Amino acid sequence: MNITLRIPLNTNPEQLARLHALQVSFAGVCNALAPVVQQTKVWNRVALHHLMYRSLRERFPEMGSQMVCNAIYSVSRTCRVVFQHPQSPLNLAQLGDKPLPLLRFSDNCPVYFDRHTLSVKDGKLSMYTLDGRMRFALALSETDETTFNEKKLREIVLSLRPIGIYELSFLFTEGEADAPEPVLAVNAEVPEYIMVEEAQ
Repeated sequence: MNITLRIPLNTNPEQLARLHALQVSFAGVCNALAPVVQQTKVWNRVALHHLMYRSLRERFPEMGSQMVCNAIYSVSRTCRVVFQHPQSPLNLAQLGDKPLPLLRFSDNCPVYFDRHTLSVKDGKLSMYTLDGRMRFALALSETDETTFNEKKLREIVLSLRPIGIYELSFLFTEGEADAPEPVLAVNAEVPEYIMVEEAQ
């Protein structure tokens, strides 16, 4: 069974600006990957990592090695939804012999974290930003604390809600066998943070 815990962040203007800068930079790394996916039709996470990690680290030194890995994960995950979901309008079977469209990540795309770039301990959250760690106190319920302590954390996503508040989503599973890969989106819509450019 999957459990998703959503936690809004109570940010001041300086923290808001730092999170926005991280989000824009993360989108930049994703957009550097997108043309490679279009040209090579490679979006397997491991293959994409071998193909692009080194050049991305050179091009985006401010992002840090683990956030580059997380951007590769983001592109891989998004492409699985867009090009492999059976009901997606851009499913490979529907595209046929047509070249892949180019996916463009908007500046408000989700930012993926992992245990190296975000941690929660004793009600305190520490997360990576472009200019050092940012810390927040979390008001976790007893149930939430139990979830963090007993469940397997699979995915951490930072997103900007329409009302201008950043929110962290934590996806937990019961155990190793429940979700060896992150679950694809239930619906087949192209994510709202993706712009699709038809191949020329």
